[in-house]
Parts: sequence; C-alpha cells; structure tokens
Amino acid sequence: MTEPANKTVLITGAGGGFGRHMVRQFRAAGAQLILADVSDRALRNAIDDAGEDLVASVVADLATEEGCGAVAESCTSHNVVPDILVNNAGVGVAGRLDHVPRDRWESLMQLNLLAPMRLCNLFLPGMIDRGSGHIVNMSSLAGWVGSQGLSSYCASKFGLRGFGESLSADLEGTGICVTNVYPCFSRTPILDSPQHGYEERRVVPAYLISEPSDVVKRIIEGIRRKRLHVFPDKHARRIHYISRFAPWLVPMLNRRMQAESIEAGKDAG
Repeated sequence: MTEPANKTVLITGAGGGFGRHMVRQFRAAGAQLILADVSDRALRNAIDDAGEDLVASVVADLATEEGCGAVAESCTSHNVVPDILVNNAGVGVAGRLDHVPRDRWESLMQLNLLAPMRLCNLFLPGMIDRGSGHIVNMSSLAGWVGSQGLSSYCASKFGLRGFGESLSADLEGTGICVTNVYPCFSRTPILDSPQHGYEERRVVPAYLISEPSDVVKRIIEGIRRKRLHVFPDKHARRIHYISRFAPWLVPMLNRRMQAESIEAGKDAG
C-alpha cells in the first residue's frame, strides 16, 4: 500500500481543475506538497490550498525541457526526492489534424507526453536509490479509445498509457509503483479547449461529465492499492469494458456522442 500520509507529493498542473482538488485531498490525507504550474496566478491559489503543508512551489512551462529542469532543481534545492510524482499537467485541442495549427498540437505532445517522461527521467534515479516511490500518470479514456476530432490528444494519452505500462514492468522489484488514470470528461477547464475546423462549437453532453473531486478521490484510492490502471468514473469504466468485450459498439457510441455534442453546442449557443 502507498499511503500518502507523511509522503512528499509533487503535483504538476497544481492550479488546474484536477490539480486544486489533488492539493486539497492529498493535504487532507497527510501529505507534504510540491506544486508546479505554468500560471503564476493559478499556482498562488494552489499554494493557498496547501497552507503549511507546502514544501516548495515553482512556476514552470513543462512543455519545455527547461521547465521540467526547473521543477527538478527546485526539489534538489530543498533536498527532496518526491515520494509520489503526479504527472497531472495537460492540455487539449479538438479538430481534424490538418485543421489544428501545428505549433498547437506539437506543444500538446510536449506537455501531455514528453513532460511526464522527462520528469520520470529526472526523478527515477533518486527513487531507485531510496528504494521507494510512486508515479501517477493522468492519461484519459482517450488513451484507450480513439475519438473523432481528438487525434493529437489521443496520441498523447495513448502514448502516456503505453509509457506507464512499460515503465511499471521496468520497475518491478525496485519498490516503485506506477498508476495510470483514465478519466472520461470531467468538470475542468479542458472542456473549454480550443476547437478548429468546426462551423459551430461542440459541447460535451452534461451526463458524460464527472466531478473532479470524485475523480481525485478514486485516484488516491488507486494509489493506496497500487493499481496500475484506474478508471475513476462510471463512464470511463463502462467504455473500457465495452472496448474490451464488445469493441464493435465503440464506433456507434462515438458517432452518437458526436451528434449529441453538436446538438448540445446548438443549445448552448
């Protein structure tokens, strides 16, 4: 069991939708916190949530190698190797690949996939020397099922899923665990991600949207139980089972969701 109490937890994207809830719930579980975010304003709010349990904080653009290095340097300056690394920072973008500006999807890949790999590369030696650690990768249901209009996002999340699975196998016997998390849509700012090539904005149907506090609660349960795969909401679990046991239904469900998204966008407009 990986118990967060008295552990040092590094949370990237700490000022975001999942991040703020992670700060509060890990703190409630007795953890000490290291927080990182690209936004100084968002980070300040997360720092307020952390209170006296804050060990360090750093403003850094993790879509760059320098940003990942800044997080590692902050930990080194406090003589800390995180017990739990939560690779939470991420962005989304929607639209057919040739409609999305190249710099946008390349930046997405840097943040969603390469940043977790870089941070693991920086912190794994210390974790291995210590003989303990836990890495949490925020993938997505989009890391299990490809979806129309999300090719770059799915590529990043499929990649993170594969990275976590392989890393878990590599680390067997080292005392280090890996947990990959696959939420469906949740009530976070990623729902307002840029869209390209659509005549009208598409909106996620309300019944598919979970509450981030519930998702984070499931994540912490998964960490405690050392689960490799965590599907933290009912829609993620349902689609995962369908993709495994009735994969021919997935395209039909995808088309239905697309139609409902278009209609929800019209209603919202």
